[in-house]
Amino acid sequence: MAKWFNDNLERSSLRRQSMKRIQPSNSIFRKLSVTTWLIILNVIVYIIFISLSVSGYAEQQLLNIFALQAQAIFAGSFWTLLTSMFTHVWLPHLFFNMISLFFIGNLLEKIIGRKKFLYFYLISGIFAGIFYSILSFYLGNTELGARIFVSPLTYSVGASGAIFGIAGLLAILTPHMKVYLIMGPIIAIILQSLLSSIFPDLALLPILNLLLTAYIFFAIFTMFSFNPGLRKFSIPMGMPFYMLPIIAIVPLVIIGLFVSLPIGNTAHLGGLIAGLIYGLYLKKRYKRKTALISRYFK
Repeated sequence: MAKWFNDNLERSSLRRQSMKRIQPSNSIFRKLSVTTWLIILNVIVYIIFISLSVSGYAEQQLLNIFALQAQAIFAGSFWTLLTSMFTHVWLPHLFFNMISLFFIGNLLEKIIGRKKFLYFYLISGIFAGIFYSILSFYLGNTELGARIFVSPLTYSVGASGAIFGIAGLLAILTPHMKVYLIMGPIIAIILQSLLSSIFPDLALLPILNLLLTAYIFFAIFTMFSFNPGLRKFSIPMGMPFYMLPIIAIVPLVIIGLFVSLPIGNTAHLGGLIAGLIYGLYLKKRYKRKTALISRYFK
């Protein structure tokens, strides 16, 4: 009798635990994905940064607290490896990064789970910052070096390093899945840099920059249009996922040899390396699971 009671009690306990995992949680923290919470945090930090700037805080002071600078890292400002991941000072930069994070972040989170995704996001972003800082500090002191590796005195912000980590991991796990790189905003940012570098004294430069910024916002919003013709304004380029990191980084590195771009290519590369390493680790340890994922996402 005691054995029957204990067996039934154990089965009942297991059933309750299973139902807890199956049934959706009522907690708002569980209802929203980790990706969504990361986006919310980025938006909050942006609002705080802009509010402090408008309130009279010097931008230099805020950048010292929030932004990544290679020279400051080697002087001990290690916290900026984390804070810079959630900081944006230019609204189009925030928009573009958060939309990218929304799409590929939610996909990866569903594949590897909430906790692993959060840990990977933070680690890849921090690794990207370390990679960027080392190259900038040791190789960014010349004119050419500053264009390729960024001057060690330059401030860097944004979630791009961690986002490229996600892209690198998905390039391993879902290499043949078709994805679209939105070229329009990238081309507009490059044009802004080219115009500022080649024609710094051009009277029409502020107007051209304003028009290009307006186009960036317009291109981002057309991505959500149900009208295929309207979506073409964002210049989407379809490709298999394994090609995405290459197309997103290599052309910018080449352009950066001739013109200074406001883009941290080495941070992107660092995040990509972190994603590729973790992807290869998962592929080696979970051969059957990763093979199944690769076949499913085609």
